[in-house]
Amino acid sequence: MTRAGVYETRAHSMPTGHKWVVVDVETSGRRAASHRVLSLAALVLREDGSVEREFSTLLNPGCDPGPVEIHGLTADRLAGAPRFDEVADEFAELLSGQTMVAHNASFDFGFLDAEFQRVGVATPIENRLCSLALSRRLELDVPNHRLSTLAEYWQIPQLIAHDAYDDARVLTEVFTRSASLAEALQLPLPVVSCRGRRTTVYPDQVKRVPSEFENPGRLGPATGLVQGMKVVISGSTRTPRLALAAKLSGAGFDVMNSVSRKTSVVVCDDPLSQNAKVRRAVSDGIPVISEAQLDELLARVEPGVAKAESTRIVLPAVPEPVVERAAVEEVRVVSVAIEPAEPVEPVTVVPEVIAAEDPQPQIVPAAPTPTATARPAPVSRSTPWRGRRVLLMGGSHLDCVLMRSRIVQLGARPSLNLTAAVTDVLVLADGESDRRMARVEARGLPLIREADVNEALSSGVVPVHMRVESRLSAPMLARGQVVDLPPKASSWAVNVAWRAENVGDEFEVDVVAFLLGEDFRVDSDQDFVFYNNPVDEDNAVELSIDGGSEQCIRVDLAALPAECHRIVIAAAIDGERTFGDLGAVSVSVDGPDSTFATFVLDAGTVERTMVLTEIYRRGGAWRIRAVGQGNEDGLAALATGYGLEVDD
Repeated sequence: MTRAGVYETRAHSMPTGHKWVVVDVETSGRRAASHRVLSLAALVLREDGSVEREFSTLLNPGCDPGPVEIHGLTADRLAGAPRFDEVADEFAELLSGQTMVAHNASFDFGFLDAEFQRVGVATPIENRLCSLALSRRLELDVPNHRLSTLAEYWQIPQLIAHDAYDDARVLTEVFTRSASLAEALQLPLPVVSCRGRRTTVYPDQVKRVPSEFENPGRLGPATGLVQGMKVVISGSTRTPRLALAAKLSGAGFDVMNSVSRKTSVVVCDDPLSQNAKVRRAVSDGIPVISEAQLDELLARVEPGVAKAESTRIVLPAVPEPVVERAAVEEVRVVSVAIEPAEPVEPVTVVPEVIAAEDPQPQIVPAAPTPTATARPAPVSRSTPWRGRRVLLMGGSHLDCVLMRSRIVQLGARPSLNLTAAVTDVLVLADGESDRRMARVEARGLPLIREADVNEALSSGVVPVHMRVESRLSAPMLARGQVVDLPPKASSWAVNVAWRAENVGDEFEVDVVAFLLGEDFRVDSDQDFVFYNNPVDEDNAVELSIDGGSEQCIRVDLAALPAECHRIVIAAAIDGERTFGDLGAVSVSVDGPDSTFATFVLDAGTVERTMVLTEIYRRGGAWRIRAVGQGNEDGLAALATGYGLEVDD
């Protein structure tokens, strides 16, 4: 049932070079490989941002509709709707030649791509733009970047939340206004190609159901199957793979998608198979059995040992430093230390007393890392520039590293681009010739000099020509600094960005994640999340490529397996370019409702890979550290260091 009619929208000057179609989907779950699209809407835009054509329909997925309490689409309501294959041709014709705009576009694209693949049609979507990434690139003054929050920011009425058509209508208004602002700032739009190696892939895998029993180890010649063993299915099987996996999970086994050092047995009916799973099993001495042998062993399964109630790691507590009580109503002291086993450089820890009314997380700043030619100014106890966003223009790489360090000490946040949030511009040597200066002057942004920064550090003075305003601002972490994550929150997004102009063939940047055990090594290939494996087998860590200079690692701590003790998030530059060429990298750690912490890493010179941050267990809690440790080797060497076998 295609919706007829076209509603009127306010005219905006749209960026040229693309034809835009705004899309929204409602789905039966989060995984494109196993869940389905329940409804979709698409609005094709004219050059002035008005709607030229629209398409909207419910879809009968032929399966459980999933979270009805969210989208309101019951099985009865969907029963009379068309199947996707019945609308695929019309929908593909509408998308052809357009750049798809969606909120969290990698999600929508993944589902649409999977639906087109199911009907044997190549996806017509060649490029996409994520409006969430655009909002982040603009640095809009909002606590979070949900569609409802952006609708409120732009004063757009939202009639029915989680309705594909109404969400597409709202998103059209959000996008046209955001795109107009980006054009006024001369800020490139975060358009991503959906072709080639960077296309998000959602492989059809066995859904892992963790066993309630301890892993007893490998299958031995004199022992049978024991509940809790890790089983991998490889190649074709007599019983459909998903059915066989469900049978094994129901019997108390841990069915995995990839072979690791902890795999107990591999099931494969082809004894001469040369696939990667069997080759690794043979190489590591892991037994490989046929499905017929598995059936015999399943007749006499030995009971397993139930896992302990708590799998949290309890380590010795770090002693609290003695700090004199300050003249505030409440004193909160936080102890931070680098554990001896951490493979990071030593960090000087400076305890800080935080006032009771200060809403920021309890953190302890570490001393900035000195550069080769300059020594950072001493840390100031006050933060007179708190809430400001300062853009640096001009200066050498080392000049900018030093000044960003001082800006952070003053409580401000360095901005990598000329965005809506920039409050002041620090002009260094040759900064007046920056091509963005005309836009800076047109927006009436105050210009400050190095002397203003130095004076503020020494005396806490706020220059009279600076704007005095408070904006939403998360605390800035220094390199090496650690902060505990709130125990009640499990879902986090680590957003990584760099200067928007540094995109394209000149800089091919990959953000990756490694899920590590206690030995600082991955357990299997699935524990390496990157562009060709964008999600781990527990759906706990997922990569999203949101723009040419924006990538995100989403983490669900509650879904992580007990054996994962640490998530290392890193970036690598392909080719011969380095982080000294790329410049500063910004990292923001976003919770469900707001940004929890941010930091800028800009001390890179000749490094081609850099560990940006790590999330790890400590004393029964999760913590996050700003790392910024680089290496001249490429991504392959970094992956090998964490225990992966990398093909030449």
